[in-house]
Amino acid sequence: MILECPTQTLRETSGFVLETRRLTLRQPGLADIEAIAGIVSDKRVSINLRRVPHPYSVDDARDFVNSAAGSAETVFLVENGSEAVGLVGLSWETEGVPELGYCFGVDHWGKGFATEAARAAIDFAFEEFAIDRMTSGARVLNPASRHVLEKCGFNWTGVELHRFLALGSSTPVDCFKLERSVWSSIRNWSNSTRSA
Repeated sequence: MILECPTQTLRETSGFVLETRRLTLRQPGLADIEAIAGIVSDKRVSINLRRVPHPYSVDDARDFVNSAAGSAETVFLVENGSEAVGLVGLSWETEGVPELGYCFGVDHWGKGFATEAARAAIDFAFEEFAIDRMTSGARVLNPASRHVLEKCGFNWTGVELHRFLALGSSTPVDCFKLERSVWSSIRNWSNSTRSA
């Protein structure tokens, strides 16, 4: 079913589980708040995320899980086996153009998890919604995140200043977009599956 943008109906059925070769992506719940806090509380993670404070507490994680459950955003907890390794999601600040975001625990950097999870979320977005493109960004000082986006087919569109809560200031961000036509031409990258 292709939707224009997230609706209450989609939120009610947001129990999708995406599976890749090594990862399971599922909706986070209150049982996951300590794992989420453990991932995001590391300053090396939080300074690369626009909307999170540092320090990041269990209460912040609880608020995040509760707000994600009642919003149009699509958020997945990423697990490798039974271990939470990161988060990936789609936000809809610009109508009809989702923004891809992700973060992974420092112990899981450099293992290809971000690329694998991002590709699953990208497939989900283009298969589920009637969108022509999606966007994302990476701090200029975060070349690893930029590399993930490039491996997923995103094209660089320029640099903008964005405010980061954890930094308490604005910082340059490399901005990217992925067109449906590009995704269609490279989507054989993944063996991801979805279950309800």
